[in-house]
Amino acid sequence: MKPTLLFLAMSLCFSTWGQNNPVFPGWYADPEGVVFDDAYWIYPTFSAAYEDQVFLDAFSSKDLVNWTKHPRVLDTSAVKWAHRAVWAPAIVKKDQKYYLFFGANDIQSDQEEGGIGVAVADKPTGPFKDLIGKPLVGKFHNGAQPIDQFVFKDKDGQYYLIYGGWGHCNIAKLKDDFTGFIPFEDGSVFKEITPEGYVEGPFMFIKDGKYYFMWSEGGWTGPDYSVAYAIADSPMGPFTRIDKILEQQPEIATGAGHHSVIQYPDSNQYYIVYHRRPKAETARDSRETCIEVMEFDDNGFIKPVTITTEGVKAHPLRK
Repeated sequence: MKPTLLFLAMSLCFSTWGQNNPVFPGWYADPEGVVFDDAYWIYPTFSAAYEDQVFLDAFSSKDLVNWTKHPRVLDTSAVKWAHRAVWAPAIVKKDQKYYLFFGANDIQSDQEEGGIGVAVADKPTGPFKDLIGKPLVGKFHNGAQPIDQFVFKDKDGQYYLIYGGWGHCNIAKLKDDFTGFIPFEDGSVFKEITPEGYVEGPFMFIKDGKYYFMWSEGGWTGPDYSVAYAIADSPMGPFTRIDKILEQQPEIATGAGHHSVIQYPDSNQYYIVYHRRPKAETARDSRETCIEVMEFDDNGFIKPVTITTEGVKAHPLRK
């Protein structure tokens, strides 16, 4: 192999040789972890100045340890209304298409253009193209800044958009083609489900028939960023805060938050994917993506997660 090709291959495939956190090099945050077919995927925010956040990279792995970078699966050349602060991707596969939801422009009021968008592609590597040519959510509803989107599929097949910054979280029923929303029975479109302590970064999954709702607390630029959760019988809640399960360990890193959860298919093995700021770093955007095992006690409560530099062991997907 020619030296230039060898360098390229080394730059695109990463193995950390026993020290598996961070899982890949570079400053990346807000990771969305998911399994598509025979691979694990992580779609993170490129952690940089807002004006430089004009694209999203993706990373894939067969075993949670060795990761391949797929650069610029989405960039703002494909989303004409987005020009900065492309954040917190969420992705689902439906009808052989991949739908990537993202925040853009960090709008501060209804008078600004931006919010939550959705793009579509035929492959998880993209290229993703804007689906509707405008934000899916472009206004503030119930006080929630339109950022930090997560797409949740319920047991009946209904997809929901769960999102919100500024201490408010909304849920809305997505149309089957993801181009808009279906009103609830009372005629409302966006329902607030904000639990105590919620700041941003919502995530939801179902385990043993219960709905686990997770979110980030604290300030994302500071050491107190963390993850807490609640359990309910419905995606609508009500959600009563149970406890904090992920937080800083200053000897390793601070600001551990904005996570997602990967379930190994058809098993009780769960992983939490999150970002943190290494102990030697103080810059706002110096955030790295990491993975830990997430466990439950006999009553179904999530055990506190210890952040590590070792990360997780290789866990190949079944063929």
